[in-house]
Amino acid sequence: MFEKLDELKPALKQLVTELRNEYPYASVLAVDSDERGWGVSRNGATITTGGPSGPDTGFVVRVFDETGCGEYSFNEFSAERIPEICRTIRERLTAQKNALPAVVSPLPTPLPADEPAVLKQATAYRVHPRDLGDEEILARVRAIREEGLKTEGILDVSCRVNYQSYRKIFLSEHRDLDQTVTWTTAYVYAMARRDEEIKDYYKGFSNLGGIEVLDEVRGGLDAVIRATLQLLDSEQIPPGEYDCVCDPETTGMIVHEAFGHGVEMDMFVKDRALARSCVGGPVASELVTMHDGSAMDEVASFLFDDEGTLASDTVIIDHGILKRGMCDALSAARLGTEPTGNGRRESYERKAYTRMTNTYFEGGTASPEDMIASIDYGFLLENPSSGMEDPKNWGIQCMVNVAREIKNGELTGKIYSPIVLTGYVPDLLKSVTMMSPGVQLAGGGYCGKGYKEWVKVSDGGPYMKARIRLG
Repeated sequence: MFEKLDELKPALKQLVTELRNEYPYASVLAVDSDERGWGVSRNGATITTGGPSGPDTGFVVRVFDETGCGEYSFNEFSAERIPEICRTIRERLTAQKNALPAVVSPLPTPLPADEPAVLKQATAYRVHPRDLGDEEILARVRAIREEGLKTEGILDVSCRVNYQSYRKIFLSEHRDLDQTVTWTTAYVYAMARRDEEIKDYYKGFSNLGGIEVLDEVRGGLDAVIRATLQLLDSEQIPPGEYDCVCDPETTGMIVHEAFGHGVEMDMFVKDRALARSCVGGPVASELVTMHDGSAMDEVASFLFDDEGTLASDTVIIDHGILKRGMCDALSAARLGTEPTGNGRRESYERKAYTRMTNTYFEGGTASPEDMIASIDYGFLLENPSSGMEDPKNWGIQCMVNVAREIKNGELTGKIYSPIVLTGYVPDLLKSVTMMSPGVQLAGGGYCGKGYKEWVKVSDGGPYMKARIRLG
């Protein structure tokens, strides 16, 4: 798979050489991908191709001249097209300069670092979906649905699995980077009915790997069915501020929404993030240490980003102190700092933004049982569904599907749903008093930014105890 890029690589190197004869910096990113999904519901079985990442194969050239950066993307390439591509870039940059008012003197953008680096690597998997085949995958997905439907009270069950495998080559004067990445996600969605009451529950699964993710789906099916039926007895929660224990998925949603977008440093360049003025100061409890990067293997892991920056582990909050944000190469140049490997494109047709990858809190030493036992009255929060934040003012609003009542240090069995989680980010994170050992990440969804460009992300952490406003 992706042999096409091997055939084109010598010509792509030639293109970079030709552009370097004219510009101080030139690079090219080549992308080829394969994406496929299999689903079964009451409406039947479906097989889909493609996804939010856009067309399968394409290229984007980036050059710098004395005034800044220019990009040109295209989906057809051969050695014969090199003169045409160079001419098009030259004409577009000239037109761009001529369009500037005479009184405007554009600020030059510093050239990206281009230290020598050579890399060729592929992520691991046990069973590639293409090797298993459509019929077998549909049979396994159908079996999961049918098993779920055996439980009395379950109205419907749907199950889906998606995968993407992509190869990216990044070439500049001093860099030759080549990666192939495969991830797979799945979900189970169940509905239950009692008289006129209908409730639903959704659970996602993900891995940096292959179709073996379906083993996790089968193992988690009983919990999904049980939670769906329990929701039939749920009530509306009285609004207020409570001591809460967040499960790892809820912790992850807080990480992503509370401090994820707020420390994407292209927002610093635009002065749209309060976090810029807080670097070096306390923003959370001493128990809170936050990471972003490829130190953890999940769906958003890669070896280098779409600007040719090698992936790394970025410590954003260190024991409550905001150390730095995450950054793409262009924003790093404007801010006078180092890029962190977070320059990501939805596809070769879209610009690179600073985007999260695998974002999570470190674990601590307290067990979930100890957290529950420490609460006189509060809730165990599970199954987050969506969230949003305001990086300028540090407000957060998230939806959680399940709040399990805790009274006198024990779960009572009573459930409230749905839940709206709100608050001022530093207040929420400074209220953290306990973290469990270990970290769990999940990456079933996408994250949107800009004009709603979508990229794969994962988030997570440990069980976490905090004071949270619920309604």
